[in-house]
Amino acid sequence: MTTSAPSSTSSVPALAGRVRHVGVFLLAMVSGATDAIGFVTLGGVFTSVMTGNMVLFGLGVARGDGDLLANSATAIVAFIVGCAVGARIAGRPESGDPPWPRAVTVALIFEFALFALYAIGYEFADRGHANSSFQPVLLALTSVGLGLQSAAVQRFGESGLSTTYMTGTLTTLVARLATGGGVKDALPSSRLLTGLIGGAVAGGALAVYARAFAPVFQLALLAAVLVIASLRYERAATVHR
Repeated sequence: MTTSAPSSTSSVPALAGRVRHVGVFLLAMVSGATDAIGFVTLGGVFTSVMTGNMVLFGLGVARGDGDLLANSATAIVAFIVGCAVGARIAGRPESGDPPWPRAVTVALIFEFALFALYAIGYEFADRGHANSSFQPVLLALTSVGLGLQSAAVQRFGESGLSTTYMTGTLTTLVARLATGGGVKDALPSSRLLTGLIGGAVAGGALAVYARAFAPVFQLALLAAVLVIASLRYERAATVHR
């Protein structure tokens, strides 16, 4: 009697689970970095925290601040567009879905393309080849990208999983700890929050001290996610063969 084949096959779900953990952690870093970079360099609004942007929009109305109104509205509308497109690309969770559906990767490829365009525009704007009127375009590109990402992650079908809006994640973490949950129960939420904060620290530091490298960091994180997803499929195919 041999158990080698079942053991090999059963390693696929475990591997896929680790891939998802790493992937969503990096995507949370993308969100934190992009929000920090956008806040510092693209008009003082967020690219994924729409609750904050809606508050900023209301503040703009109260103050009569046209720039704040325009920037927050741009981010909100662009994020909505990204969510709609991402939902169409990634689709809904389906019975029999693998831990990392290929449709998620396709949506993230579109996000990478948007961030590549943003990086090019950012470089031109930073060198003075474009005036401040180009700023809303950069803000819109990143907000659409994070809307895509936010919708794509919903394809995983995991309740409460998000790489962009983290208030619910923080609430889940506190609730689990307060009701006697152990470290293992709190680990998924802790991981995402750590990724978000870590990305914000790195992205904010780059935006302040090494502005030209900020888009490179964002693209590198997204590229890492795509590489990891690609390796996941290659590994799964090898194991099943």
